[in-house]
Amino acid sequence: MSRSVSAISLLVPDYNAGIAFYVGKLGFTLVEDTPLDAGKRWVLVSPDDGAQTRLLLAKAADDAQQAAIGNQAGGRVFLFLKTDDFDTDHERFTAAGVRFLETPRDEAYGKVAVFEDPFGNKWDLIQNRFLTRTEHFFGTPTSPYPETPITCSPSTLSLSTSHCLLRWRAPARFLSSLSARC
Repeated sequence: MSRSVSAISLLVPDYNAGIAFYVGKLGFTLVEDTPLDAGKRWVLVSPDDGAQTRLLLAKAADDAQQAAIGNQAGGRVFLFLKTDDFDTDHERFTAAGVRFLETPRDEAYGKVAVFEDPFGNKWDLIQNRFLTRTEHFFGTPTSPYPETPITCSPSTLSLSTSHCLLRWRAPARFLSSLSARC
């Protein structure tokens, strides 16, 4: 059985304003714009053609929905736009007039900056940092545990922190894959 989240409903004050921002400024693809009853539309946008999850732009229909526009996550970052080229997307978005709430920063998980759509929703533009399996398990000298020194000997890997010392008898093939890092 295969399941996935196909769409996330995003309240907007107007369909065309939503399309103008997401397609016009962020460069999303307009996947579908189908008229429905009572002036409603089924509007799906996607960051790219291959994206599994799409945004369903939903025009607020009553006072409660109007009040929720831009606050669907209670003031927190609501959506995360992952990219494989942070610098290019950040530059392109900035040139298109997208409002960033902070300067880009490097975190253990990647490069990130928060931006806001014109409706008040906060987004993370993020480029994940790709860690090797070893780095996920042990950390790296710079991230995510910058205070953690890693030392290697021909048959032992030592990882020490202020809380513990881990010594592991590593197989030769594992140590050879670390030789470039030690």
